[in-house]
Amino acid sequence: MSYSRPTRSAARHTRSTILAGMVVGGAVVIGALVYHSLESSPSSGASPGTDTADPDPAVPDTADPDTAGSDTSSTAADGDRRPPHPPGGDQGAHGDRDVADGAVPDGVTAFDDEYPGVANLNADLLAALRRAAADAADDGVEIFVNSGWRSPAYQEQLLQEAVSTYGSESEAARWVATADTSAHVSGDAVDVGRSDATEWLSEHGAAYGLCQIYRNEPWHYELRPEAIDDGCPRMYADPTQDPRMQR
Repeated sequence: MSYSRPTRSAARHTRSTILAGMVVGGAVVIGALVYHSLESSPSSGASPGTDTADPDPAVPDTADPDTAGSDTSSTAADGDRRPPHPPGGDQGAHGDRDVADGAVPDGVTAFDDEYPGVANLNADLLAALRRAAADAADDGVEIFVNSGWRSPAYQEQLLQEAVSTYGSESEAARWVATADTSAHVSGDAVDVGRSDATEWLSEHGAAYGLCQIYRNEPWHYELRPEAIDDGCPRMYADPTQDPRMQR
């Protein structure tokens, strides 16, 4: 059997096929390397070290909606800081504060007349407050009684606490009356809460004859029947400006 050498054209075809295969294989390897490099590099839309987070994220509201009416930074019209709630402590039926002397626990309303602080209020004042509370409830607002009638002993206790807190009788008098002059002792005043209730009464109270009396005490309401037709009278800056406190 004789052996014949491949022709030159066949050899050239074989070399071309091999070279083409090498070129394709190299292109695949280079492409893979380039893809891997792009995947591991920063986005072309941001340079290295650039923070791509939202540049203006929303800041959560950390304010407590229930303290809107008890912000200690709020001020009265005369520029003095006012306390966050009635001096001496509202809703304070605890310790040596006796319910029988007018102290009331949390959550008491004008309809809870088992508490002397509510039951001993002036009858017309209590009736007006109940009418207002019923209508406020239709608006989704609940009016609480933080303090109502007080015994003379309880009023004196609150006054002494205010003197201790504010450092003088003259400063304490801006917030707490004496037992002889206090409208709470006579049953003619009620301190209401919470902030949504004081806001509601500020807008609607006159229609029931309920008026805020002192500019520095947005919680303190008294009955002024003429307000139903004429609107509430001008407020005093604080109790020391009230002629009734001069006795």
